Amino acid sequence: MASRRIYVTGIGAVSAAGGNVLDIVRTMSSGKSPLARVSRFNTSVNVPAGEVPDNDDALRKELGLPGEITVSRTSLLGIKAVREALNDHFKRTGGALPGKAAFISGTSVGGMDLSEVFWASCRNSLEEGDPSSLSVHDPGASTDGIREYAPDSPLAGEFWRRVTASSTVSTACSSAGNAIMLAARMIEAGIVDMAIAGGTDSLCRFTLNGFNSLRILDPENCRPFDISRAGLNLGEGAGYIVLASGEYGGAHCVLSGWANADDAYHQTASTPEGTGPSLAMHSALESAGLSPEDISFINTHGTGTPVNDLAESNAMLEVFRENVPPFSSLKPFIGHALGASEGIEAALVCYALSEGQCGFMRSLNFNTPIPETGLVPYDGEEIMPRSIMSSAFGFGGNCVTLIFSRQ
Repeated sequence: MASRRIYVTGIGAVSAAGGNVLDIVRTMSSGKSPLARVSRFNTSVNVPAGEVPDNDDALRKELGLPGEITVSRTSLLGIKAVREALNDHFKRTGGALPGKAAFISGTSVGGMDLSEVFWASCRNSLEEGDPSSLSVHDPGASTDGIREYAPDSPLAGEFWRRVTASSTVSTACSSAGNAIMLAARMIEAGIVDMAIAGGTDSLCRFTLNGFNSLRILDPENCRPFDISRAGLNLGEGAGYIVLASGEYGGAHCVLSGWANADDAYHQTASTPEGTGPSLAMHSALESAGLSPEDISFINTHGTGTPVNDLAESNAMLEVFRENVPPFSSLKPFIGHALGASEGIEAALVCYALSEGQCGFMRSLNFNTPIPETGLVPYDGEEIMPRSIMSSAFGFGGNCVTLIFSRQ
């Protein structure tokens, strides 16, 4: 069980469903999916995706960044979400500053969006293209870009000056969840007393082509946990939360438990039995000092692929037996934002606990349960959540589960 109480004092997110947490909640409350064909770049992969509407120039203008700097779309989306999370923290805590803080960011794409532009330009001539684009290719560069350009006020600048530890986590689709877990462990160990943690990723041709080659992209809107599920819809965005030790009356909730596990079964798939996911869930419950009966709601990874949804369903049945709590997947609203997914979803989970309602997290596109399990996702009937389990599973069997609870 965690030895130090860790509070969530700020949340921020951007996705296809909205440019901030409240806008995303409003879109989800409408019950309408914003997923559509990609419009920002040309691609022959004609499938729905969760694309943030603003192009890079619009994001730069909104964020007040000069046009001459080299910054990836992944960093731009991260800056937007980090600013919201930090400003939310200041509002809720009266401007509380840390003694020492950490910034832990997850990503899988990094600056690949600019690398693609460079290689397209110099394909026919090595004299064309901006080689500085390659300087932000690796995942760590996106973290550096956020840290450099995120401060937007003297108070924010002072916060960032107190960031003594910064790191990047890249464990595919569980990146943001592992970033949050790492930040929590640093606070628990007394290394820092605050942290900004989450993840960011942008859509690019490489990810669209890569997932298309795996034949797991649904040509229609995804249908998590439905018998007709045929694949996932990719997405992009960013989501971050501010974690703090000490008593904060304005906190959204507490991060009460966390764990990760790896079943090392396959390069991209989970075991059909859900071995890795169930290990992460059990360990997170133990970390939180909670029993399965204490979980009010489960925010699933729920990608909509045949393999993932069966594995996750079996894992929930193994952990919760015949008493699986209400559960849903947010992917039909935001797409699968890869390394950013658990950051965005963690921010929304914290909002649900803070507001005491989960109705906006109801399932979309569900009709018939998976015959092997018979589980039926949440239909939106309002519940008062006490503790919410939220999971993300990455390639290579890298599984992470977080548990957030009301104070």
